[in-house]
Amino acid sequence: MQIKLLAIGKTDDKNLQSLIDDYQKRLGYYIKFDFEIIADIKNAKSLSEAQQKQKEGELILSKVTNSDALVLLDENGKQMDSVAFSNYLQKYMNSGIKRLVFVIGGPYGFSEAVYQKAQGKLSLSKMTFSHQMVRLFFIEQLYRGFTILRNEPYHHR
Repeated sequence: MQIKLLAIGKTDDKNLQSLIDDYQKRLGYYIKFDFEIIADIKNAKSLSEAQQKQKEGELILSKVTNSDALVLLDENGKQMDSVAFSNYLQKYMNSGIKRLVFVIGGPYGFSEAVYQKAQGKLSLSKMTFSHQMVRLFFIEQLYRGFTILRNEPYHHR
């Protein structure tokens, strides 16, 4: 199985990007992982919230195939601890799907078309984080999940 993370807009903070790069490299030991940035919408300030979500949604859906499992990182998604998340990953690996795609949306969330295509929604916390921080937190949790599945000492139970 392959895991892909899609996110709208680039990471401006070099320190955050360095940490993201580090965890991305670590993840490569466990699974084929791809992190793809979808460029910010041009002239977004001139668009309504609905128009921006619709345009971002089209870009997101253009990166997903019918055989992919699509999971949205969404504030209204299911919350779980790290061990439950590792089990969640294991279930997808056991299901035989080729690619699991997680998506971090834009500032207004996802379009209805993206919600309809998704197989699930996950929330990292009830708290709100910047979209740039979510990238780091999520990639770290992916890494943690795989270390849990391998009974490695990174995650202390």
